[in-house]
Amino acid sequence: MKIHFFPGHHFSRRLSSILFLSMLLPPVSVQAEPPVRKPVVLTERARKLHQQCLVIDGHNDLPWTMRQKAASSFKQADISSPQPQFHTDIPRLRQGNVGAQFWSAYVPSETRKERRAAHDTLEQIDLIHRMIRRYPETFEMAATADDIERIHKSGKIASMIGIEGGHSIENSLSLLRIFYGLGVRYMTLTHSDSLDWADSATDEAKSQGLSPFGEEVVLSMNRLGMLVDISHVSKETMDDVLRVSQAPIIASHSSARAIADHVRNVPDEILVKVKQNGGIVMVNYFSGFVVPESAKQMTDMFQKRRELKQKFPKETDFRREYNQWKSKQKMKPGTIHDVVDHIDHIVKVAGVEHVGIGSDFDGVSSLPTQLEDVATYPLITQALLDRGYTDQQIKQIMGENLMRVLREAERVAKHLQKSENEPENTESDSEKTKKTLPKLRK
Repeated sequence: MKIHFFPGHHFSRRLSSILFLSMLLPPVSVQAEPPVRKPVVLTERARKLHQQCLVIDGHNDLPWTMRQKAASSFKQADISSPQPQFHTDIPRLRQGNVGAQFWSAYVPSETRKERRAAHDTLEQIDLIHRMIRRYPETFEMAATADDIERIHKSGKIASMIGIEGGHSIENSLSLLRIFYGLGVRYMTLTHSDSLDWADSATDEAKSQGLSPFGEEVVLSMNRLGMLVDISHVSKETMDDVLRVSQAPIIASHSSARAIADHVRNVPDEILVKVKQNGGIVMVNYFSGFVVPESAKQMTDMFQKRRELKQKFPKETDFRREYNQWKSKQKMKPGTIHDVVDHIDHIVKVAGVEHVGIGSDFDGVSSLPTQLEDVATYPLITQALLDRGYTDQQIKQIMGENLMRVLREAERVAKHLQKSENEPENTESDSEKTKKTLPKLRK
């Protein structure tokens, strides 16, 4: 190849012209390649650290999966043996080193229209109790944070119950108290539909947040020591809950809206308020809530579900049509890194003390790679180590943060119950003043 140089000052003048023109032209943007996200490789260090953690998952839908796929029968699906059609079974719970689990007593929002929401919820609670009785070497019911510690030390999985949707109480505080007595330790205020007293994130608003009765539900839960769960509720309902609640709240299975823009996720301004409240957001694994592209695809999921339910009132027909619709969505599953991105963001905005894990296993149709079932929790520990988290921070995320919230909710409940049980002072203000006057004169 021949290279021709311009002689003398002609070359300098041409070079100056080229440089001048280059300054006038807009800069060429060079799009950086996204960083390659390699699969997480579990090290011995992470394995040992994970074994030291009290791993608490905020939301597992195995009871509903048992109802749908195994006729609520542990003879039909014996979870002491591998059940590959589920995300959850006992061998894999052991692999994942799960120390405590909130089992979801979920029933669809539509059951309230048929006035069987409470009835079906009781059946789900019964199923959870039957599971614990059938596998006593693995599970034990826990009522308090102290119970969780004791049961975990014994080598069993401490089990609590969460109700997924306030439709289950059928506008009755008496039912709320009954559910607490049966082991329910949190209630998600709504599911996919708005209620008379609380608005859902995925339905039209009725109360612009909480109604006065909704506020009474929250305060009643505070008095019981039942955690208030803001997953599924609208931003306005979140705001009202954080204003009203006297105890720390939880989002049992929600992620960060700034990362994946879906209304099921928690906006940054709410994350700041969760920090002020002392609460915790437990990150969901569902691809449609954690992968940005998939979240866009799933924006109309609940609306589509509602439409199909109306069109196909028979459960078998609805399930067939809904599953067909979901199969056509072809959403991007994402990877474990997408979930850890949400953890990172919540830590950045609210602090490491205010994040946990709420997988939604057996309640979702798509999961990120390397988070396909309950055996995979150690990989979260590894991924957090890879990102520079300390051992103590990882222990907080895995379960200690939830324990702190639970203990504080118990403390608030005792304080409120004590205040209610104290005898009322019926003296008038003037009588009180007369009694204090002699003391003031001394």
